[in-house]
Amino acid sequence: MSVILLDAGREWRDGQRQVLDVARELGRKGIRAHLVVEPGSEIFRRASAEGLPTLTLRMHGRMGWLVRRNLVTLLRDHGCKLLHVHETFGAALGLAAAASAEVPLRILSRAADSSPLEGKLPFASIDAIIAGTDGVKSILVRGGVAETKIEVVPPGVDFSPFTAQARDDLVRRELGLGADDFLVGVILPLEDERGQMALLEAAALARGQAPKVRIVVLGQGSLRLDAGEGADVPAMDGVRYLLGFRKEIPRVLASLDMFAVFSHLDGLGGSLIEAMASGLPVAAADVGMARDLIIHRESGLLVPPRNAKALADAILKVHFDRNLAARLAARGRETVLEKYSVEAMARRVAGVYEYRAHRKGVKLV
Repeated sequence: MSVILLDAGREWRDGQRQVLDVARELGRKGIRAHLVVEPGSEIFRRASAEGLPTLTLRMHGRMGWLVRRNLVTLLRDHGCKLLHVHETFGAALGLAAAASAEVPLRILSRAADSSPLEGKLPFASIDAIIAGTDGVKSILVRGGVAETKIEVVPPGVDFSPFTAQARDDLVRRELGLGADDFLVGVILPLEDERGQMALLEAAALARGQAPKVRIVVLGQGSLRLDAGEGADVPAMDGVRYLLGFRKEIPRVLASLDMFAVFSHLDGLGGSLIEAMASGLPVAAADVGMARDLIIHRESGLLVPPRNAKALADAILKVHFDRNLAARLAARGRETVLEKYSVEAMARRVAGVYEYRAHRKGVKLV
């Protein structure tokens, strides 16, 4: 055996799903990998059902020294060359055991920003730390971890609910809209009054040239502008609100013709990624994560924040140019699947293994 993936979690979490994704990818590459997990855990049940090589070791509710001793024996008996620990409880046990068993490569995943065990982890003995975000990387660097030890691999997203969703009419039925209406789903902080005003202005500009355009504001928030709230409030014609429906997001997105993130703040990138995975042409304010996701006029359209005319122009371009819309949608979906899917995450983690093994002259077979 070459690689052991250690996860001591007893409950099912996104992190454990990613462990299974990595194990599958290693199998495709011909790298022998075993999972070491808590007996009776959900990850044990799912891994066994898939036929993934799995070893059980009781880690919770036992003396730490006994667990470490058993881990040392397990690592030696199975010829472990690389140990990857995926959560902090297992790290406190597994990294010490790996040092005693003289495992040549030791890797730790750090998806979260901090942990109660942070000060007890032997970072000096770790060959690589896989950080889930650049923010986690910054925290590790500030804590004294060498930047050369850190690899940023975003957590993989299971896009199957979005890619497998057929065209739907949920939004049209809920809001009483017609089959020939052009529906633009828009998400923005509903507490942002200036952003709301700019959105209503953009809707009026777009409908002035394309009366079938309908803006559907998605999400939740305390601010909702209604017609007649003030002399400066644009007319609400063509703007509807669909609040809630979080559990129906794949169906909501499949009901739309276009999607836009219209906020001057970062933090709505997850919604943008879901829309792109759904195969929608997108427009987004040119801030934060949108800049990383979108190449203007290739995988989407970038607009200045709170710029009503720019958003209206983007909507009209997609509405009138269906070839452009199809090209943006296809390239946008391809972009997010390449960068953020579970398969992409697993390939990048396997790449970290291969790169670190090559640097130390360790052969993973």
